[in-house]
Amino acid sequence: MASPYDDKDENALVAKGRSGDNAEPVGVSELSAMLKRTVEDRFGFVRLRGELSGVKRAASGHMYLALKDDKAVIDGVMWKGNAGRIPFHPEDGLEVVASGKLTTYPGRSKYQIVIDRMELAGEGALLALLEKTRLRLEAEGLFAAGRKRALPYLPRTIGVVTSPTGAVIRDILHRLADRFPTHVIVWPVLVQGPGAADQVTAAIRGFGAIEPGGAIARPDLLIVARGGGSIEDLWSFNEESVVRAIAESPIPVISAVGHETDTTLADYAADQRAPTPTAAAEIAVPVRADLAAALADFGARQQRSILRPVALGRERLEARVQRMPSLDVLLQPQAQKLDDMTERLRRGLDSQARAGRERLGKAQLTPSMLTRTHRDAVRNLAAVRLTPVLARQKLARQQERLDAMARLHISLDPRAPLERGYALVHDGAGNLMRRKDQAKAADALSIQFTDGVLEVGTGQTSLTAPPAARKPARRAKPVEGNEAQQGLFD
Repeated sequence: MASPYDDKDENALVAKGRSGDNAEPVGVSELSAMLKRTVEDRFGFVRLRGELSGVKRAASGHMYLALKDDKAVIDGVMWKGNAGRIPFHPEDGLEVVASGKLTTYPGRSKYQIVIDRMELAGEGALLALLEKTRLRLEAEGLFAAGRKRALPYLPRTIGVVTSPTGAVIRDILHRLADRFPTHVIVWPVLVQGPGAADQVTAAIRGFGAIEPGGAIARPDLLIVARGGGSIEDLWSFNEESVVRAIAESPIPVISAVGHETDTTLADYAADQRAPTPTAAAEIAVPVRADLAAALADFGARQQRSILRPVALGRERLEARVQRMPSLDVLLQPQAQKLDDMTERLRRGLDSQARAGRERLGKAQLTPSMLTRTHRDAVRNLAAVRLTPVLARQKLARQQERLDAMARLHISLDPRAPLERGYALVHDGAGNLMRRKDQAKAADALSIQFTDGVLEVGTGQTSLTAPPAARKPARRAKPVEGNEAQQGLFD
């Protein structure tokens, strides 16, 4: 195309108007504005597929990035409001589909895409993001086996994080009621779509924030549950916020998301994974009937263990009794010895009687022998001297015994306390009343004083003389001298 300028004026020092030229010079800003309008009018809505590169978030919340393929690169920006609604975490290397409009940035003379919406470019990209997130969180130790906690054997309260209207909560409640009825607290949440991850995260952290012993019982176990679905439907449970909430929960967590073949990052972070929500209820509590049977079996085993030593002792005792000789066998030697001694006694008596008869037959009783025996007896009797001292000592000892018995008689006399102001109470049958309840139960009472008996409760009151008290025996007058000696032999 030929230039509108003459060659001789091409290098003029000062710009001048040219003949036939109706295009006035425009400013850079004006040109940039015209380009901006042209681009935005022509490309007001575009969808670009490319790989994310250089993703970063500014302090203002805006996100800046680049979309590229193997031949070109275009810058992009996503304002704060739209960036907060992305259902995944944008990272370098992810293949996405960005929807928005093209515009220019006059400050750098470049064009860029203002992104309103960002999606992963197919399930492959979603799986790639999932694997990338898994490896990153695993490197932090969130999925380590050492962090897994043992589930309580018999939780009193179970918290369930799920949708309140789906079949999942009904299956869990029905299974818990069949196995072991337990108190259940349901925290209703969205389980898919925008905002689901935030609600699940808030529910898990909310259960963990409940103080033990408060008005609301703190769960001993959490079940995070959802029914089956595609990877897009289950994506909320792959969000980093949900995974971190499960890993940081002070309460043990069972993850029951999807069917048996579905796996989410929540399953890796949970203390135990259940293939289905129903299986989670089975893992959470044992079967009550099985527990009752086990307790009954333990009780029977305990009783058998207690009675076993007794049974063994009885068996051993019976075995020893059978080996022990009978009473007749034990007494046979003694019976034989008794018979032998009886026979020896009989023979001894016969022998003694025979010997006595023989001695008696040999003995001769003569008057001189009797006279001699009498004389010896008289001589022995004369040798014994009886003095008054011996008699007085014996009498004194007997007198002391008699005085002691007299004093004992006086102290044991039941009428003696009457002289000191006491009284004896008898019922109508003459039985002595010792307690108040006995006296209250009697129909009539008689109260014995020192000067008579007062009848009470019969409608009559009479005073009779008490029976005469036995007088103590008079002390015997001690004797002295020869009178006592003579009296002793008279």
